[in-house]
Amino acid sequence: MLDANLKTQLKAYLERITNPITLVASLDGGAKSQEMLGLLEDIASLSDKITLERNGADGRRPSFAIIRNGSDIGVTFAGLPMGHEFNSLVLALLQVGGHPSKESEELLEQIRNLDGDFRFETYFSLTCQNCPDVVQALNLMSALNPRVKHVAIDGALFQQEVEQRQVMAVPTVFLNGEPFAQGRMDVAQIVAKLDTGAVARAAEKIKTKAPFEVLVIGGGPAGAAAAIYAARKGIRTGVAAERFGGQVLDTMAIENFISVSHTEGPKLAAALEQHVKDYEVDVMNLQTATALVPATQEGGLIEVKLASGASLKSRTVVLSTGARWRSMNVPGEAEYRNKGVAYCPHCDGPLFKGKRVAVIGGGNSGVEAAIDLAGIVSHVTLIEFDSQLRADAVLQRKLHSLPNVTVILSAQTTEVHGDGNRVVGLTYKDRVGGELKRVDLEGIFVQIGLVPNTEWLKGTLALTPRGEIEVDNRGQTSLPGVFAAGDATTVPFKQIVIAMGEGAKASLAAFDHLIRTVPAEEAVRETIAAE
Repeated sequence: MLDANLKTQLKAYLERITNPITLVASLDGGAKSQEMLGLLEDIASLSDKITLERNGADGRRPSFAIIRNGSDIGVTFAGLPMGHEFNSLVLALLQVGGHPSKESEELLEQIRNLDGDFRFETYFSLTCQNCPDVVQALNLMSALNPRVKHVAIDGALFQQEVEQRQVMAVPTVFLNGEPFAQGRMDVAQIVAKLDTGAVARAAEKIKTKAPFEVLVIGGGPAGAAAAIYAARKGIRTGVAAERFGGQVLDTMAIENFISVSHTEGPKLAAALEQHVKDYEVDVMNLQTATALVPATQEGGLIEVKLASGASLKSRTVVLSTGARWRSMNVPGEAEYRNKGVAYCPHCDGPLFKGKRVAVIGGGNSGVEAAIDLAGIVSHVTLIEFDSQLRADAVLQRKLHSLPNVTVILSAQTTEVHGDGNRVVGLTYKDRVGGELKRVDLEGIFVQIGLVPNTEWLKGTLALTPRGEIEVDNRGQTSLPGVFAAGDATTVPFKQIVIAMGEGAKASLAAFDHLIRTVPAEEAVRETIAAE
């Protein structure tokens, strides 16, 4: 099952196991069971601390549990954890085997102290780049707290179960049989949902923080670059972010990041966060900014209010809140989000195997999505508002070569239809003739661009009608001491490499502002002394 090179690498990792573990396989006579057995035999052969048993009684077949010998600690995989989930398998082997996690001791202690019985089930797809974070987080919790149990389920392999539970987006998590969450979550976010006092404790901790010299709002490429450049100047730097990595976490393949021929969003996001943590930067995750309060006098402190009720103060602020996928804003879209309306073809595409889907949008993202989905689904209808596709010529040629793709131009989607549980079709308006036409289908993938995350700034500083933060060539906003960078700004071409450069520039401009501005409290002291 595993090639010689992979076996060599895995063997080196498995040497870190300190507590013996047992792999308990529940198999049937199918081909996937034979593949799983081959995988488990390979793993067991690489360490004398791993035992394989083939007599598992789990109802999901094929599946296997990783059990810490002599304990109630364990995790279960229903399906083959290959592709993006292979790292999840390796980490589960190590953590159930006693190898320590790199998460903070404070967070690990929170997990150990969770009071309750938590039985999690996560549906994933092997092509989903968002799923491993969730699978790995819940596996870690299971390895630390025997009252937490987790089963990671390959939705493509257990289609009947997916249909019965109406799972139409991954990752989808159930807790004790009830829907718990959908989409990317890290371990801190999951623990915060379970530990109801966590938000209040974090808020109290934030309230005690001294003012920063540079405070970065947002943890994407622009925010990471701004934090690094500020910290390298030796000044007090903080980052407040909802999730570190931002929209990069939702990006599948990155092939235009100069000097790196290929990477994936989650890998780049992890590298960004680690690089920031190499410096003395106060990183505050799971923090949502709700208001910006300008300084009352030159050189004074700017305040950023948070959803938790706490607030942060700083002499300068760099706004790098990024953007999110734009919605169609038509009837039915919100009602059927994650019930057939999706925004990540890589993540959710396998759940629509053999079905009919539409892709909304004819730019690069839309055409790439249609090409990818055409290899999975029975038919793709691409709907573009304009009279022509806007994607690169090479992508258009590939699209038109596919036999199961229909392209509809000059079409405006007007409504999403559902049966109460899931999508069953959509209606679009022919912008040439004016007729309304219906397409029967099971899935809709929306790929129509981005909208900046700036609603909380309205009325505070200058925004364009599209909601972008207006900045000059130094990243300065309309407020003194407040700078901005990345996809939330008026800078054209929303690209990772551009966001990083803009983040660095905004941070350097903030530093320049600091050294040229006398702090308000010093100005007061100088005035008193002069009198």
